[in-house]
Amino acid sequence: MKTKSRAALFLLLPISVIALRAAQKETPMPRHATGSFEVKIIPLDPAFKAEDNSIARFSLDKQFHGALEATSKGEMLSGGGTVKGSGGYVAIERVTGTLDGRTGTFILQHNGTMQNGVYHLNVIVVPDSATAQLTGLQGSMEIIIKDGKHSYEFTYTLPGSI
Repeated sequence: MKTKSRAALFLLLPISVIALRAAQKETPMPRHATGSFEVKIIPLDPAFKAEDNSIARFSLDKQFHGALEATSKGEMLSGGGTVKGSGGYVAIERVTGTLDGRTGTFILQHNGTMQNGVYHLNVIVVPDSATAQLTGLQGSMEIIIKDGKHSYEFTYTLPGSI
């Protein structure tokens, strides 16, 4: 009986190793893309108006350069606080272009706050929003604004990328 159990274990061991290796190959390593972008922010009529104009609506039009060669269109809502340098915004933008040599589209979701001039920003790829050769894209983007210029650092995974 013990001999049969050991034999079965040795027969199953190679299958387990093959399955583990296949799972490791399916999990892509995080990649990093950097570059610059220009953005046009155009005021839009808000859904409602308040006397203090504390909520504003904008259209976004971006051109990405570098590892991400793309354009995007989106909308942003912002709300100002009662203290100068404090507020928040949310935005959704549809990105169309090439990343890692692959073409397609994906949606970025922004959630940002600023308190006394200090930013806290979260920009992520909306799950399952990527299309074409970018299907399966996951990631987050850091937006950097320095000396009036915009750049990005995009950490992402893309199935099939090594």
